[in-house]
Amino acid sequence: MPKVALYNQSGSQVGDIELNDVVFGIEPNQHALHDAVVMQQASKRQGTHAVKNRSAVSGGGRKPWRQKGTGRARQGSIRSPQWVGGGVVFGPTPRSYSYKLPKKVRRLALKSALSTKVTEENLTVLDALAIDTPKTKEVINLLNALNVNEKALIVTSEKDEVIMKSANNLQKVKVLQASHLNILDILAHDRLIITKDAVESIEEVLA
Repeated sequence: MPKVALYNQSGSQVGDIELNDVVFGIEPNQHALHDAVVMQQASKRQGTHAVKNRSAVSGGGRKPWRQKGTGRARQGSIRSPQWVGGGVVFGPTPRSYSYKLPKKVRRLALKSALSTKVTEENLTVLDALAIDTPKTKEVINLLNALNVNEKALIVTSEKDEVIMKSANNLQKVKVLQASHLNILDILAHDRLIITKDAVESIEEVLA
């Protein structure tokens, strides 16, 4: 089982914690990671793109000239695609890009991302995290105590409005509850700071 140091909010090591091999100690599956990232990015697309086809553009209800006898090519409407101001053929229409991977693949990707953080020594476990009032300085002091200068993802076991508000003004810091942990956020942040309770919640779901 992988063993990592356990810190308090002051940045002092207060012990060690053994992580579950099944969640934090697997061989990362790059294919599953890639598939999960593409799925999550696709689900974020709005899909509101649209064009007007010949039935949606204005005008063109009348045949511009008679079928035969003029010497010109036959036309049925001035809003056909070949006309300026005409409809667009095969253009994008509103659609949803979202799709779902099998649950086992999604879980494998999450385990792979967490195991990568452990392997790269970019996972920090806190015995507890508590802030009394929303203050950005409290989060800054925490990061300084843990020697974190890069982008950081803080994971708590439950939703904590005070911690979220305290980190809101920091561009490189994001706070998530354990149940909302996802591939994109783990990979987008260099350091993963997670509470002991959150570790237990994650292991309970993924182990």
